[in-house]
Amino acid sequence: MIRALLIAGPTASGKSALALDLARQTGGAVVNADSMQVYRDLRVITARPTEEEERAATHLLYGHVDAAENFSAGRWAVDAERTLRELHGKRLPIFVGGTGLYFRALTQGLSDMPQVPALVRAKVRFESEGLATPELHARLDPQMASRLRPSDRQRIIRALEVFEATGRSLAEWQRNPRAPILKPEETAAVFLSVDRKELHARINARFDKMLGEGALEEVKALAARKLDPALPAMKAHGVPWLLSHLRGEISLDEAAEGGKGDTRKYAKRQETWFRHQMPDFKWMGAEEALEYLLLSSRAQRGTQGRDADPGSHENV
Repeated sequence: MIRALLIAGPTASGKSALALDLARQTGGAVVNADSMQVYRDLRVITARPTEEEERAATHLLYGHVDAAENFSAGRWAVDAERTLRELHGKRLPIFVGGTGLYFRALTQGLSDMPQVPALVRAKVRFESEGLATPELHARLDPQMASRLRPSDRQRIIRALEVFEATGRSLAEWQRNPRAPILKPEETAAVFLSVDRKELHARINARFDKMLGEGALEEVKALAARKLDPALPAMKAHGVPWLLSHLRGEISLDEAAEGGKGDTRKYAKRQETWFRHQMPDFKWMGAEEALEYLLLSSRAQRGTQGRDADPGSHENV
C-alpha cells in the first residue's frame, strides 16, 4: 500500500510546481523536505512556495523554524513522523524537496544521534571563530576527516561538537541507523531529471527573479539579527554572497553571479548523491512523473476497497 509520494530533484527542477499540481488533483498535502525552506526568515531566497500557493493546497513543515536554530535532519524526521500520523486516513502526504538526508530518514532511517548540549555547542563554535575551515578539518578524528571535505565548515563543526559532547566519532554514531519511517514499498518516489543546460538556465533566471522579489531585503533583515554565521540558515545559497554585498565588499552583480554559481554546483551534487544513495527513486521528467505519481495515488485509494469513498482525500 502506498502511504506517501516522494518528489526529489535538483534545485530549480520544478519539484514544488509538480507537488502543488498533485495536491490539487489528489487532495493531498505537500510536506516540505528541503532543509532551507524550514526557516521562516527565508521565504524568497529559498524559493519557498508563495502565500498564494500555500492557500491553494495544504503545505506543511514550511517556515516553522527560526533562523537562530541549528535545525537537523533528525529533528525534521521527528516532525515528519508526527505529520504522517496526523495525515493518516485524511490526506495523502506528498513529500517534496532536494535534501537527501531527509529522504534517507524517511525510507532508510538515520543514526541515533546524541543531543549536543548548548554549552558544548557554544564552546566549539567560540573556539572555531577566526579559524580557517581547513584548520578545523585538521582537528577532526581520522574517521570523519576522511569523510568530510576540508571546505565543508558546517559539517566539520557538527562533527567536532559530537566528539566534544560524547568522546566518540560522529562516524561511530552513524553506523547504527534507526528504523525508517516509511518502507520503500510504501512509497512512490521520483527524482526529476532536467537537461543540464536547461537546469542552469532555470537556476540563473530564478535567482534574478528572487532578487526582483525582495531577496536582498530579506537577507538584510537576516543580517540585522547578527546571528552566528555558522548557522545553517546563514549558509543558504546566495545568502553569504548577498551579505558580502551588504557589507560593501562586492557589487550586486558579483553577488548574484556567486549565488548562481554555488547553486549550480549544489544541483550537480544533488544529482550525484541521489544517484548513488537513493536507488529506489525513479528518474524521469516532470510530465512522466506526474502521470506515474497520479497512477500510484489512485492505486493507493483502490486498496481501500470498492466501497470506499473515492473522494476520501479530496473531501477532507
